[in-house]
Amino acid sequence: MRRSRAIALGVLAVAAVGGAGLATAGLGGGGGSGSSGGPKVPATAAVERTTLTETQKVDGTLGYGDTTALSAASGGSGGSGKGGGGSSSGTITWLPSAGTKIGRGEPAYRVDNRPVPLLYGRMPLYRTLKDGVSGTDVLQFERNLAALGYSGFDVDKEYSSATATAVKEWQEDLGMEETGQVAPGSVVVARDEIRVAERRAQAGDRASGQLLTYTGTTRVVTVNLDVKYQKLAKAGAGVTIDLPDGGSTKGTISSVGKVATQAKADDPTTVKVTVEIGRQRALGSYDKAPVDVYLTASKHASVLAVPVGALVALPGGGYGVQVVPGASAPVRTVKVDTGVFAQGKVEVTGSGVTEGTKVVVPT
Repeated sequence: MRRSRAIALGVLAVAAVGGAGLATAGLGGGGGSGSSGGPKVPATAAVERTTLTETQKVDGTLGYGDTTALSAASGGSGGSGKGGGGSSSGTITWLPSAGTKIGRGEPAYRVDNRPVPLLYGRMPLYRTLKDGVSGTDVLQFERNLAALGYSGFDVDKEYSSATATAVKEWQEDLGMEETGQVAPGSVVVARDEIRVAERRAQAGDRASGQLLTYTGTTRVVTVNLDVKYQKLAKAGAGVTIDLPDGGSTKGTISSVGKVATQAKADDPTTVKVTVEIGRQRALGSYDKAPVDVYLTASKHASVLAVPVGALVALPGGGYGVQVVPGASAPVRTVKVDTGVFAQGKVEVTGSGVTEGTKVVVPT
């Protein structure tokens, strides 16, 4: 027994074909099978056994994802820019413009004309790293130092005199004071390469408070998904995305929020869904652009299907298809039961309708 939703979708889908299929109702017989002496059929299609996938269209936004604030007074950023200083004072002498991408070792900004470089990691620099200090934060820093091409020390949890020597070389290359120590405020820590979203300060300001906001460098689609569709969004599931230019691309759900929110009293309750996109080049230059996202509602495997345009309305109610038995045999209309409508096709069952059967598809 078909769900009422599928029936409703079916009515909409048949209506969408305009007069193409339904206008041919007069070519068929009554409610059952009968012969037709109509004109030669313009086009045919074979009944195929296939998988039909129902989808649910939802609104999404294509962009670079959530923004994070970079502050001079927190998160290991800010400071005088001197390797051993760690003071939160100083004057901003340079900030990157919006859209700038910053990688490991590159300056996130400059204070007193000295760079504050970006390092990768999850732990902010909360204490001064120097000879004799040990811990996970030391390991994180030494991994960055090695990735930047410096050597002569063991990459481990121990900040040794050899580490300090490598740090002095790094500081010399950056034009920083060669202390062999790394203090809070002398570097910025982020998980990966960043992209500047917005400046929050400007050259000449004191190095305190929020300086800029940043995002990741890979575009994603964000969906504020109505909770009634939450069961359709599973991490790892594939989706189709329609782009503003009329093209489309594929994506994969990377995360589904666990906390539902409601912006206003009359708005639907939603959860945040993030979709990753592998083919970034297909996205052109779009940023903060509205897109349509198609979630998979259900899959119907191994069903017989015909193009929606092959359906004809029968005088007694219901639908049929015009079967072409052979080159010389007359076309006859066969009543069918319709199932799911999806992907421009409709599931059909009925006597005389089997895989490979040729049916009329008016053009």
